[in-house]
Amino acid sequence: MTRRIDDYAMIGDGQTVALVGRNGSIDWLCWPRFDSDACFAALLGEDENGCWALAPEGREIKRSRAYCGNTLVLETEFTTEAGAVRVVDFMPIRHGESSTIVRIVSGLDGVVDLRSDIRLRFDYGSVAPWFQKAEGAIIGTVGPDLIVIRSDVPLERDAETISSRFAIRAGQRVTFTLQHTASTAAAPAQVDSDRLLGETKTWWLDWIGKFSRQTEWPDFVKRSLITLKALTYFPTGGVIAAPTTSLPEKPGGSMNWDYRYCWIRDSTFTMTAFLNAGLKDEASAWLRWLLRAIGNSPDSIRIAYRVDGGRRLEEWTAGWLRGFGGARPVRIGNSAAGQRQLDIFGEVLDSAHLAERAALDRSDWEFGIEHRLVQHVSEIWRQPDQGMWESRGSPKQYVYSKVMAWVAVDRFLKMGRAKAELPPATFERFHKLRDEMHTEICQKGFNEKYNTFGAQYYSHQLDASLLLLPLVGFLPIDDSRIAGTIAAIESQLMESGLVRRHRAPAFGTEEGAFIACSCWLADCMALQGRRDEARDLLARVIALANDVGLLSEEYHVPQKRLVGNVPQALCHLAVVNSVLGLSGPVLQRGGG
Repeated sequence: MTRRIDDYAMIGDGQTVALVGRNGSIDWLCWPRFDSDACFAALLGEDENGCWALAPEGREIKRSRAYCGNTLVLETEFTTEAGAVRVVDFMPIRHGESSTIVRIVSGLDGVVDLRSDIRLRFDYGSVAPWFQKAEGAIIGTVGPDLIVIRSDVPLERDAETISSRFAIRAGQRVTFTLQHTASTAAAPAQVDSDRLLGETKTWWLDWIGKFSRQTEWPDFVKRSLITLKALTYFPTGGVIAAPTTSLPEKPGGSMNWDYRYCWIRDSTFTMTAFLNAGLKDEASAWLRWLLRAIGNSPDSIRIAYRVDGGRRLEEWTAGWLRGFGGARPVRIGNSAAGQRQLDIFGEVLDSAHLAERAALDRSDWEFGIEHRLVQHVSEIWRQPDQGMWESRGSPKQYVYSKVMAWVAVDRFLKMGRAKAELPPATFERFHKLRDEMHTEICQKGFNEKYNTFGAQYYSHQLDASLLLLPLVGFLPIDDSRIAGTIAAIESQLMESGLVRRHRAPAFGTEEGAFIACSCWLADCMALQGRRDEARDLLARVIALANDVGLLSEEYHVPQKRLVGNVPQALCHLAVVNSVLGLSGPVLQRGGG
């Protein structure tokens, strides 16, 4: 079966998510956490690598789906020659150790024959549980995991698959539940699915009800915020980059990375989106996660962490999985976590500065960490690094990295504690350092011949990260050097109205357009007074989303499809920030 990234919707419980295809099959699920091993891995392999197929057996005439209002409850309707049914999929918000998937099938018209096949394969599609029947349920156990399957219709165990064939008439309902807990715990009790459905809808409606800003594209902004909340690990406040691994940036290629972790790079994008949306609790939780994760050793800071703040993301390959669309290798873990990236220091200090401006609660120990970070930046900022895009080649002098190192010093100097508590000589030293950094970056990073900043020192090659220079306050939007850089990116990095990260050969042979970059260009256009152009560009970006409002990392123009891990937090963050920026006053980066 040919799968498209566009095919998938998402349900989640605040600690993990499952991806549900248009065909009714759950093809990806990591239990019990986002960064745990997958037990449904058909997304990256075959059905035998784990999935839960639930769909009519007759010939389909029509299929449609949508979320139930502003919730994470998914409704899919199937119409066949014999009738029509609706499948409602959701995961109740998790309380305690057990996690549950509920699937409710309702007959709408006629009599429809359906089949449910549950193929649980832990360790990324390689190991099936032991199954046994017990008190109206089937229980599976493997290693640390215990699974309980219940249904209103008989369940049959066929080798390593739990199946059920049944017919449903108009007005009838059949409910399936799949529960997970630790194998050393007692099996979860049967749940009241109707009660949980009502509670889950209410939870999401109450949560998104906290967002009250008037915006253009209000439905899409709300869907993006719900998506971002679903990508948040509730126990810690960490926001993952995406819930998937190894969905290729280049169709059929090897640019396949594991994004099921929290990236420091996304810090300020996350803070601005939450704060400007009025979600201060989420912003505070993210900042607390961030500062806990980095600890008190700036020299050992990593660019990405596990959802609980763990540091080990060792990378290995699941060689038994064929990859999405044949794109291999399938990578688990991400070795880029150990790279040197100077931009992350600016992200941390910028986030802290935003928190101060937003009057979030701050602790004494936080200022101590921030002071150590900026001191460390003063010692290493001239070193080469891997850059924002995590190049796996040799380190280079990336301009954006240097700018974000400057941001680290700039934001620290703007904090009230720094002004009030640093010895005057120390404050003056950091002030001189900030000026020195700015001067060097402008001298070495700007190419007068081409009238643009370059991706690296003494280069005229472009990089879409340069669009962020005015957005972080490095230079004003009306500076001729910024204007020249924006114009060059528009002329050289755009394809069919979307922005690529880099200039590359023929579009069809390379990665797709990086969706967040188009939002950054829209932000620059708005600051330049080109608001109509900014709106047009944002409308083009929003139109790339699939039928349930999810965006992946990139869009491949020749193939007209989403590519890369899905849904990607940075893309939804970028859209939220851009739309809110067009909708009225917002908390801007670099102010204060």
